Amino acid sequence: MATVTFRDETATGRTTEEFTLPGLPESITARELVRLRVREEVARFNAAPSTRFTGLVRPVEAETELNGYRTGAKRRIDWEKQADIAERAFRRNGFVLLVGERQVDDLSEVIDLTADPVVSFIKLVPLVGG
Repeated sequence: MATVTFRDETATGRTTEEFTLPGLPESITARELVRLRVREEVARFNAAPSTRFTGLVRPVEAETELNGYRTGAKRRIDWEKQADIAERAFRRNGFVLLVGERQVDDLSEVIDLTADPVVSFIKLVPLVGG
């Protein structure tokens, strides 16, 4: 079993969020890893709902704000919908996935978590007018 650190970083490498999950399989596909990360962050949010969500992708009907999303009224988020949104965002280059220092380009790629226990997500922001 592997212990993995999930980290959100800015394009300059500054860590904005981080959490660790123990007991993961030693190898996993990038798709399963993204979905696992989303499931965990949504479970944490749903355990203590608030009007602000700081996850990987914007929940449906939430507004983007600095370093997070305003959900309005306290409500539960469906992790499977969020995971589907995250997969689409990955395919559209909405974020970069790094395992150790290596960029993952394909969700079907199998990742050895014992060799690279740090998984970083870098959200990309589209340029205005460009």
